[in-house]
Amino acid sequence: MRQHAELVAFLWAQRDSWSAEDPPDAKVVAEIDERLEINLDGLRIAGAAAWPLLSEQYENFPEKGELFAFAWMALELDDGKRVEQAVEFARLAADDAKGLVGALASHKPATIGPYVRNWIGGQDALIRFLAISSCLAHNVNPGQTLARLIKDHDSKVRAAALRLAGQLRCFDLEREIQAALDHEDGPVRLWASWALVELGAGDLARQELARIATAGGTDAVVAMRALVKAGPENDVRTWMGGLMKSPSTAAMAVRGIGMLGDKSALGWLVERMKEPALALMAKASFLELFPEAREESKLFTGDPVELGKPFATFFADRTVTLSLADKVSEWAGMNVPATAETRPIARR
Repeated sequence: MRQHAELVAFLWAQRDSWSAEDPPDAKVVAEIDERLEINLDGLRIAGAAAWPLLSEQYENFPEKGELFAFAWMALELDDGKRVEQAVEFARLAADDAKGLVGALASHKPATIGPYVRNWIGGQDALIRFLAISSCLAHNVNPGQTLARLIKDHDSKVRAAALRLAGQLRCFDLEREIQAALDHEDGPVRLWASWALVELGAGDLARQELARIATAGGTDAVVAMRALVKAGPENDVRTWMGGLMKSPSTAAMAVRGIGMLGDKSALGWLVERMKEPALALMAKASFLELFPEAREESKLFTGDPVELGKPFATFFADRTVTLSLADKVSEWAGMNVPATAETRPIARR
């Protein structure tokens, strides 16, 4: 029973980290899910007898995986007191309550529905955030409450609600979503912009998305993907060409080429793999365009020294996985059909 509890915590934390990779490895995540489900079955069988272990586990290691295990069991057994305890644990977390949000996402809507309906109109911002995050995970429309939540005074609640409005394509809320572009909080502006793209009004959000994408923060990839979706493609390519002129924005342009889905750009990406400052984004774009290449371990290295002194100096003590440009080129010659036209981003 202890082993099941520990593995649930470990595997879910691992799943969460792998899902956050750019781009995520769907095969690895699916394999983790299979192992996770086996160990969740172990906790189901144990039932309430697992509580001493789950409580001790979280007390000793108050991390996202241990919170997931505790919260998942509380929801599985419909133990209201322990669900409240999980909420208080989540309040202390510095990661937007990932473990509890993950537990809510892993259960069926019928299981968590009573909690979500009770939380979504609550006075506590964390409770509202958990409710709207549950709706996001299960693609559920909370009805008229959503119009109120996209104006919520709490930035996290508001950002999540805007994201849900875009995900559900709530065209009736477009005016309210557009108004959020002027909000002082970055994530609110990001998800308002993203939602407008989902509603087909990307022209209203391009300026803000471009600003976020070129700032190089944690939301840059999300913003770039929204920009690419907003199109039109020729305009996006021209804009990316401009980004290539500056060392501070060139890497994001390299990442954007993978989002365009243009496999004919592989040769251009291989050349970018040879440049330390662009190598990581070139690898990410390569894997997005050719996910099957993940199976070829010989195409990658975890040792920058293998690529030469410039790479060793640039990455220093960072733990990274980089593409071996020459190996990728050889692999492409054997596995990727030649294309008649290549449309790389010009470097002026």
